[in-house]
Amino acid sequence: MSAEAAVALPTLDWAQARSRVYEAGRAAMPEPVDLPLAEADGQTLAAPLSTLTDLPAFPTSSVDGWAVRGAGPWRIVGRVLAGGTPPPLTGDDTAVEIATGAMLPDGAAGVLRIEESTRTAEGLVAGTLRPAPEWRAPGEEARAGEELLPAGTPVDPGVIGLAASCGYDTLPVRRAPRAALIIFGDELLTSGRPGAGRVRDSLGPAVPGWLRRYGCAITATDLVGPVADTLEAHVDALRRGLAEADLVCTTGGTMNGPVDHLHPALRELGAEYVVNTVAVRPGFPMLLARVVGADGRARFVAGLPGNPQSAIVATVSLVAPLLAGLQGRAMPTLPQVTLAEPVTGRGDHTHLALVRVDPARNTAHPVRHVGSAMLRGLAQADGFAVIAPGTRGEPGDRVPVVPLPLLPGERVLGGTA
Repeated sequence: MSAEAAVALPTLDWAQARSRVYEAGRAAMPEPVDLPLAEADGQTLAAPLSTLTDLPAFPTSSVDGWAVRGAGPWRIVGRVLAGGTPPPLTGDDTAVEIATGAMLPDGAAGVLRIEESTRTAEGLVAGTLRPAPEWRAPGEEARAGEELLPAGTPVDPGVIGLAASCGYDTLPVRRAPRAALIIFGDELLTSGRPGAGRVRDSLGPAVPGWLRRYGCAITATDLVGPVADTLEAHVDALRRGLAEADLVCTTGGTMNGPVDHLHPALRELGAEYVVNTVAVRPGFPMLLARVVGADGRARFVAGLPGNPQSAIVATVSLVAPLLAGLQGRAMPTLPQVTLAEPVTGRGDHTHLALVRVDPARNTAHPVRHVGSAMLRGLAQADGFAVIAPGTRGEPGDRVPVVPLPLLPGERVLGGTA
């Protein structure tokens, strides 16, 4: 289907649009690669992470103390440090000094904590073993071959540490998609104060941060614009972006005004729309198109509206599920919150209403200053409450919320839908 034909696509329901772009991303997933552990942070597991050995692989002391055999008092016959393989304890009432993490000798009945031991006048070790073992048994954390994490898990330092403890040197991963951002609109200012009919570009500085939070790789060199308001400049910018990136996000030009050249530029590039407009407010004139390169690999163009809040609505609606699909991650689930105040509906469109969430009560409170061109409300919000078409939100209603993208370690809103 050509981009020209795709213009006639019907406006999609918001939930349908999310599902469609996610499946488009899944269909275009790149082949996995093996990366050294030190390079895997920020990527996505392409296969389940299973243990290569029992965890722990051998019995280890969990404290500094004495590994003992017999009822005691115990005669000291040696010392065991981490990293060594100790000889067995064979004599009754014998002990070896043992360090935390060291391998427990065969024949040891238990470990006596160093701080709970005493020495007799004869130099023997005395004390009472605790009822609970002070050592870790092989396989206590996991058995060899046990699946610890499924494919699609984002790789973070915790995952890397777990993989190392299992004996991995490399991980099979799907690389973070590379993104580019093209700012359309040569009337925009890129520095200084707005005035004299010109507004400051707020999306160029902001959108890369959202994309990184969704798992993209994007640098300052991947930001282009503002691009001149000509078809030739639009086509050139898109072609250059698609040559390097898996996803090119554009801002502005998603309508059909006198200087909106995005649709004609997509036709020029032979693009195929996945989604062309979504029944959601704000953010209605958003799109996602697919461009197949000479190498046969699909790249994507996400058309974000020029109004700042609408552009972020398009990012959470289309870009987030697309990137999840491209990385082999699960479709983002939507937490549930309870509305603390009424939220208006938007007729036959889904309304994404900016809210602040009280984490203690899991209640959502609408914020002010939420016009399509405003960013004040967005800067104070945790996400968008989803008000279904033909409804309005009433206090006490449980509704889904689209969280704004988080950095690792930041709190997650609510419970899953």
